[in-house]
Amino acid sequence: MHWLLSGPLSTEELTVNIAGLSASLQGKKLVQLSDFHYDGLRLSEDMLEKAIAVTNEAKPDLILLTGDYVTDDPTPIHQLILRLKHLQSRSGIYAILGNHDIHYKHAKAEVTNALTSIGIHVLWNEIAYPLGKELPLVGLADSWSREFNPVSVMNQLNPNTPCIVLSHNPDTAETLQAWRVDLQLSGHTHGGQIVIPGLGPGALVYNKIAKNIPLAVRRRVPFLEVNASVVKHWEWAQGFHRIGKNQMYVNRGLGTYLPGRLFCRPEVTIITLQSE
Repeated sequence: MHWLLSGPLSTEELTVNIAGLSASLQGKKLVQLSDFHYDGLRLSEDMLEKAIAVTNEAKPDLILLTGDYVTDDPTPIHQLILRLKHLQSRSGIYAILGNHDIHYKHAKAEVTNALTSIGIHVLWNEIAYPLGKELPLVGLADSWSREFNPVSVMNQLNPNTPCIVLSHNPDTAETLQAWRVDLQLSGHTHGGQIVIPGLGPGALVYNKIAKNIPLAVRRRVPFLEVNASVVKHWEWAQGFHRIGKNQMYVNRGLGTYLPGRLFCRPEVTIITLQSE
């Protein structure tokens, strides 16, 4: 699937302005990787090797992983960590889990333990300070889990201090508007996988069309049902967005599902921080 339908790896570079960013954090470089779906089918070894090489060549201060390392069955995580252990970062590697990482009851613990065994810090409704107290890093539980509870975590933060939030599903940006989020990093959508130039993700276009077709007609044509099962906000499927006063970047991921990718290449994201 990967070789036929994925497309070449893309490196996306952007600078994010953060109000009140400490002078000591100016120019800090983050690399985001997301949605590996490492299962022998959806991500090639060649693509993964290139993604790791691009990451290390960037000499990041911090590497951030935003979920879906496996596809339901957690067993392949033990092979994936043999590749991920080659990632290099000055201030460590921090990760959250996605919905596929917790699909089975035992999967959360297995994926977490495997990542932890190679020194990756897995955050589940936790706050860490890899770059110091002046820039907290929040890692939220996946929004499809019963433990998704941003209130208990976000209320611990000082609203006068900038923060970065890792949240697998970009739909959570809607809820997170209640707090200051200088940069939310998400994945989950694979960028929409099928993108129509000038119009956006195919799912967004499809949903708009389906909503304008009379219900009586939609019932006779099953595939015209509006698909909101992946995300509600397909307009946030990839790239940089402002949601209220907050900022979010959505990584297109590395793995690929059928029907494949079109105008939606897998990506490694390199983010440089600067004061607003």
